[in-house]
Amino acid sequence: MRTLLRGGTVVDGTGGPRYAADVLVDGDRIAAIGEGTDVRPDRVVDVSGMVVAPGFVDMHAHSDLRLLTEPAHIAKVSQGVTTEVLGQDGLSYAPVDDDVLAVLRRKIAGWNGDPGPEEFTWRSVAGYLDRLDAGIAGNAAYLVPHGTVRALVCGWDDRPATPDEIARMAEVVRTGMAEGAVGLSAGLTYTPGMYADGGELAELCRAVGELGGFFAPHHRSYGAGALQAYTEMIDVADSAGCALHLAHATLNFGPNRGRAGELVAMLDAAIGRGTDVTLDTYPYLPGATTLSAILPSWSQSGGHEATLERLRDPATLARIRQDLEVHGSDGCHGVVAEWDTIEISGVTNPELAGHVGRTIADIAGPDDEFATCVDILLRDDLGTGILQHVGHEDNVRAIMRHPRHTGGSDGLLVGAKPHPRAWGTFPRYLGRYCRELGLFTLEECVAHLTGRAAARLRLADRGLVRAGLAADLVVFDPDTVIDTATFAEPAQQPAGIPYVLVNGVLAIDGGERTAALAGRALRRRADGNTA
Repeated sequence: MRTLLRGGTVVDGTGGPRYAADVLVDGDRIAAIGEGTDVRPDRVVDVSGMVVAPGFVDMHAHSDLRLLTEPAHIAKVSQGVTTEVLGQDGLSYAPVDDDVLAVLRRKIAGWNGDPGPEEFTWRSVAGYLDRLDAGIAGNAAYLVPHGTVRALVCGWDDRPATPDEIARMAEVVRTGMAEGAVGLSAGLTYTPGMYADGGELAELCRAVGELGGFFAPHHRSYGAGALQAYTEMIDVADSAGCALHLAHATLNFGPNRGRAGELVAMLDAAIGRGTDVTLDTYPYLPGATTLSAILPSWSQSGGHEATLERLRDPATLARIRQDLEVHGSDGCHGVVAEWDTIEISGVTNPELAGHVGRTIADIAGPDDEFATCVDILLRDDLGTGILQHVGHEDNVRAIMRHPRHTGGSDGLLVGAKPHPRAWGTFPRYLGRYCRELGLFTLEECVAHLTGRAAARLRLADRGLVRAGLAADLVVFDPDTVIDTATFAEPAQQPAGIPYVLVNGVLAIDGGERTAALAGRALRRRADGNTA
């Protein structure tokens, strides 16, 4: 199939100047740009007045199951996202055994849902990537999740790993990368990843660095200890000789208002010393996670059932309350719980559906907010999703302008009212922060969302509009592209993106989703590149 995109303006993902040119797609490749496009195509698409750009790369996605259970995947494809990076925040579904998988299905149901045991036909990284190859909307790369590996080797308890266990974890990580993973993620405010010390992380990162991968941590605090947590991750990467990609790199909560300049200076200093560091952010203020994530780490030791038992024990509850409301638990990023900032975004128990869209403070009314939170956790089997309204616009704008920045939605696709970033991140960058606010030139903005991310992933043949590369392309109207997803109605397709091609096949055609499932798993190769 030959498709000619005629009359558009190419913004090629390098950051270089735009130029007018036709683009010819032949099969799954970009066959020609400008000269050589005069061959007879099977279809001509008039894209006059529009931009032809590389498909967007979502560097932080939580579509691990939704790619499989909802094949249309309209939330991402309609934004022009043609590649996602899965296995984030240290918790995903490979590599696992039956026992670890059973706990994970419950533990992160608030991120991904739980389609039932019959869906999980794999246990290894290779098996999961093979399952993706059976037919998905866009392309996907995978990070070996540290927390999952730790659960597999050490269990769910709050304790240091022994040297033998660290060696075994390193072997599991090496195997996952040999099977195609591009690096290692960590979730250091989630159990069991938060129980790891820097030495453990450095040993695993050493294995990753030797294989040409990168480390993508959700670090230990985005609140009171955020800058120290960023410093720790830079030190881990430096000591291990491993590239570092900071996941959803932001500064939230009251203690960090106006401190983005300190983070930027820290990153610049690390880069100046030779650290290979990149980062991703989403262009919104609230964060999103699960309600159980705010609990102190000690209360989650031993796994799901142990956590539920502690929530039923009055003496233990008193200690949890002190950590949340007086001291500021590590689950709350060192900040005391502000119940009016915690909004329920989704529940697994239909009896709790009326709580969605309301804060804990609103649900509690004149009653005890902590007790209300515990009641929800118990009734929802820890599966409750939340939004946390704790961000600062000046920090968001300052960090996204860093020259090593890339785009990542951190989008959760479950719940009645998920965060709109799952549907709106990429058009919001283009429409709100590029066109309306002028924080970037169009060329710079596209480079942030495409070529720069592709370079971090070491994508051998994607991320740029260039003859011979894979035809992952997005066509958008620079004058009208914008997110339409809101917190009240988050599942809304953006405006101004009429065409999206994945591996040369139209996934969005005239603004409508086609039936195409042309995506596949992108695997790390022996040479360290990804294809």
